Amino acid sequence: MLETLISSRTRIKLLLRLFLNPGTTAYLRGLAEEFDESTNSVRVELNRFEEADMLVSESKGNKKLYKANDKHPLFRDIHSILLKYIGVDRVIEVIIERMGQLDKVYLTGDYAKGQDTGIIDLVIIGNIDKNYLMSMVSKAEKKVHKKIRFITYEPAEWYDNIVETQTGDTYLLLWENKNDN
Repeated sequence: MLETLISSRTRIKLLLRLFLNPGTTAYLRGLAEEFDESTNSVRVELNRFEEADMLVSESKGNKKLYKANDKHPLFRDIHSILLKYIGVDRVIEVIIERMGQLDKVYLTGDYAKGQDTGIIDLVIIGNIDKNYLMSMVSKAEKKVHKKIRFITYEPAEWYDNIVETQTGDTYLLLWENKNDN
């Protein structure tokens, strides 16, 4: 879908890498290695995004670090399109119905870091009907054509676990039950 609108594979990789998780920073050579692309093709796309004010950069030592400009007027729209592209929006819609008491859903793993690996990792918090969740995840996988891995926590267990482990993993909040907060 996105490939039809954006012909540059490098540009799509940059969007996923930097706009899915706006706190992520990256530098030219690291991106070139990660994407298995030439530094020149990555530089051209970085320059285009920076000229459009969609990226901000800062120099640290001899490296220029880039990150998404979350103040850009189109940032939220681009972020939303990318979530739709990887299928997370459909996954959440499917699993929320009749799930039980759902509190929060986080995206973690490679997609949270902006890497398109085809595997969606979710952390689901709440008092959940796990049999129903398993059947919904199976349906969602067919809809989005991606593998979905998930882990569930009861609310108290999650807060104890996340505080204790502090693994350094990236957790992007995708959905939150606003009624309980």
